[in-house]
Amino acid sequence: MIKKSGSANWTGGLKDGSGTVSTESGVLDKVNYGFNKRFEGETGSNPEELIAAAHASCYSMALSMILGEAGFTADDISTKATVSLEQKDGGFAVTASHLVLEAKVPGASEEEFMKAANTAKDGCPISKLLNAEITLDAKLV
Repeated sequence: MIKKSGSANWTGGLKDGSGTVSTESGVLDKVNYGFNKRFEGETGSNPEELIAAAHASCYSMALSMILGEAGFTADDISTKATVSLEQKDGGFAVTASHLVLEAKVPGASEEEFMKAANTAKDGCPISKLLNAEITLDAKLV
């Protein structure tokens, strides 16, 4: 079993407070986040962009594995995830994650590529974690 951790600290109220988020590896170290960054478009980090980055990176790795199992090695896998946060049931919920993929996979047919792309969408660990609709636009270039 592999275990990884992240941590957060928050001070103050919801709208006037602020927090920091850190990761075990130190890649993120006391990165600021807050209400304005999450809900009002102010520049800075927020939980949803961290989930999006986790989903995009996990998906890209899963696709690389699935392509490898099919005998292909990608020259490039570029994935963007967009996470949707919506008001729902009296609160907020992450309701969707939309993946946009462009990949260069020498020798792969469109059919082989799409099969691998969709298998990765359903099988990556972050996709399995999210209780949200997960959609994909994939392009073989």
